[in-house]
Amino acid sequence: MAQVLPDSDSEDELPPGWEERTTDDGNVYYVNHSTQGTQWTHPRTGKKKIVSGDLPFGWEKNVSEDGKIFFVDHSNRRTTYTDPRLAFATEEKDHPHDFRQRFDGSTSALQILHGRDLTGKVAIVTGANTGIGYETARSLAFHGCTVVFACRSVSKAQEAIERIKNERPNTKCDALELDLASLRSVRAFATTFKLQYRCLDILILNAGVFGAPFTQTEDGYELTFQVNHLSHFYLTLLLEPVLPAGARVVVVSSESHRFANLSVGNLSESVLSPCSASQYWSMMAYNNSKLCNVLFATELGRRWEKKGICVNSLHPGNLVSSNLSRHWWFYRFLFALVRPFTKSLQQAASTTVYCATAVDLENVSGLYFNNCCRCEPSAASQDRELSNSLWKLSEQMIQKTLGEGALSSTKAD
Repeated sequence: MAQVLPDSDSEDELPPGWEERTTDDGNVYYVNHSTQGTQWTHPRTGKKKIVSGDLPFGWEKNVSEDGKIFFVDHSNRRTTYTDPRLAFATEEKDHPHDFRQRFDGSTSALQILHGRDLTGKVAIVTGANTGIGYETARSLAFHGCTVVFACRSVSKAQEAIERIKNERPNTKCDALELDLASLRSVRAFATTFKLQYRCLDILILNAGVFGAPFTQTEDGYELTFQVNHLSHFYLTLLLEPVLPAGARVVVVSSESHRFANLSVGNLSESVLSPCSASQYWSMMAYNNSKLCNVLFATELGRRWEKKGICVNSLHPGNLVSSNLSRHWWFYRFLFALVRPFTKSLQQAASTTVYCATAVDLENVSGLYFNNCCRCEPSAASQDRELSNSLWKLSEQMIQKTLGEGALSSTKAD
């Protein structure tokens, strides 16, 4: 049948005379008005579709006296028999990791969320006061999500929240102090969050350091390694008790992970966290920390698979114009030079938001994404021995700093 259908710019476009409808339980079916017949599979793709999730903001589902389902759009004061979620219907997959790319590098975070209502959801975004983190938090808040800005400076987080509220007064945002250069601050943040919130639906590990001069934190670890990996690792484990089945953990990594020099043979505290400037190169420290991000996400996805918590990592974009390059004039110059050819911050936040909210990524875990599309990460990032060794070493470093009881409140396997 597909061979005689006219060409179309989209294989999802229905042929003339066809209509798409949904059943009460969310299954999509197709009506052929020419033959008065119906079928479950799309007439072009041969795929089945389902709709899921809440109705878009302002919509309500009702049943008429004769038993027909209709939908009320209170915002525009109109009624329709067409389920508004049809625009976001997803194909049933033959394999859980098979999904068609619907977005790309030009897509913005707000476009990813078009029509979505995240009311009742709670998200943490580290480093949410600026750059990609800010656009991520802003996009989620615009769609009803309660967003906790986890930032080193509470005053800067509050300023960022005020900017969002000036655009949308009804947004729900909160600012909590989190200094990723201090494991004690990480522990204090987790304790405070768990006292104030019962549940965490989305954890976005976004904050990062790039190109920093050699610096040791109060814990005695190299700054880039601790901020980009170790503290995020600890934070995630501490928050496990409030992450329910269906929650998502999103780890913002980078394509730079492909240029790391970590291996099972050289993995050690001294390589991850050099103790002197003579052993330190900022670019390799960043590359290694980004490989740690992917290794952590992959290992965490395996360990939490039975809990139903989905964990994925991603690359937001190349040389995106953000505050990441603030530590060296050359990096600032380079970022400024390529700015016209790179993503906007809204576009750079899209893959993060996609991994955090996309319906078609439900039950999808342990993968790496770029431009809202699954990509194959480096071979090193898929080394199970390396990821397991990194996990154990990270735990040892935390316990060395905070004592044996530092991880007692977590449930890591």
